[in-house]
Amino acid sequence: MKLILTGVFVLCSAISYSQESENVNLLFHWNDTSLVGSSIFDNTYNEIWGLFIDDREYAVIGSTDGTHIFDMSDSNLGEQISFIAGAVQGPQIIHRDYHDYKGYLYIVCDEGPSTLQIVDVSTLPDTFEVVYDSNDLFSKSHNIFIDTVTAKMYSTNGDIYSLENPENPSLLYSDDILSSHDMYVLNDTAYINKGNSGFVIADFSQTTLKNQNHTVLGSLQSYPQQGYNHSGWISDDRNFYIMADETWGMDMKMLDISDFNNIEVVSFISSEVDENSIPHNQIINGNYLYTAYYHDGLYVHDISDPFNPILLAYYDTFLPDHHDSYMGAWGVYPFLPSGKILLSDMQTGLYVFDVDYSNPLSSYDNIEFQDLIAYPNPVNNQLTVLNSNHQEFDVSLLDVTGQMIYQLKTFNDLKIDVTNFNPGTYVLKVQSPTTLIRQKIVIQ
Repeated sequence: MKLILTGVFVLCSAISYSQESENVNLLFHWNDTSLVGSSIFDNTYNEIWGLFIDDREYAVIGSTDGTHIFDMSDSNLGEQISFIAGAVQGPQIIHRDYHDYKGYLYIVCDEGPSTLQIVDVSTLPDTFEVVYDSNDLFSKSHNIFIDTVTAKMYSTNGDIYSLENPENPSLLYSDDILSSHDMYVLNDTAYINKGNSGFVIADFSQTTLKNQNHTVLGSLQSYPQQGYNHSGWISDDRNFYIMADETWGMDMKMLDISDFNNIEVVSFISSEVDENSIPHNQIINGNYLYTAYYHDGLYVHDISDPFNPILLAYYDTFLPDHHDSYMGAWGVYPFLPSGKILLSDMQTGLYVFDVDYSNPLSSYDNIEFQDLIAYPNPVNNQLTVLNSNHQEFDVSLLDVTGQMIYQLKTFNDLKIDVTNFNPGTYVLKVQSPTTLIRQKIVIQ
């Protein structure tokens, strides 16, 4: 198939698009106003993905029409070079999802009598070829994840497909444990976001056509601020997992998964914009967490200390205050070698950012809290909270169920007697009108 160029009018800008932001520079923005919005919340766009082929970078974004591919090289930044029409198009489309493997882009959709599409993108920017477009394996899938180490594609329908032949996947295994909203898979270990059923880790290394089995390695069925477990991503050292509940007002949870038999929440992360803010999709790359927040846009946190995340940067892509709906940023992609960050917004399209990591925006940069110290940790008898500048703050302690067991407003240093508290992990929360700090505290 020859390269297809769209002939619609688009809006492209790099400097004139003004939004609320800190430490983020907008390099490019695209929004095709001729595309129809969905019948639910008028969502035109969905997932974002990135490609790196022959030393050139590309952005992939889904819409109600299909899949749009843009050149991200500095000389051609934002040029739309390819369009793959969806098997189903129009206002019924809400979800598309993408992964790539060995020069092929895999495309799924979750509405209508759709198809699995496989596109050979190895010859971009000149040409591309749709090598597979069929509903023989499935017609719809909410999300997919490709384990590139083992050449397997996992579908949230509950299936695993072999990509031994990348142009012709074959069904390998089906089980309800994989029926989920999203998952992360590495080397046959799946970290599964199970919606209202929590979080599960499962091993599929022994799963074959002849051995239709798997092993559950660990799970977390109850945790603080529990909602609908939507999505997550693993840290580079494989010891931590960030998990988001797609529920109004719920923070993201940083999980310590170093011991599969003792998975626990060690910190909470939020945009702190609105009591109904919702994180949608998030990705970890190195020491940084990149999150696409409904309504709030791009948020970047330093998670080099997973117990104390630090806010680095943000960019609001959706200015209307509609926090009671599902509108705004959908996905983020932070893996392009140049460091460009890609983000999709359901109403306002494709964004390409450059992030300044040198000036953190964490609550720790507020002088009234920069000398705040809580010690000892772990604690046996008395927890001391120091505030050398003696600014007013609220101090509270929450147990693993999210229940507040201690609260006090004070200008002074604080000593908390913990001898009557049950041993375990707690969250210390220190808050002023403009600041929120959370820290894991272990009571022995």
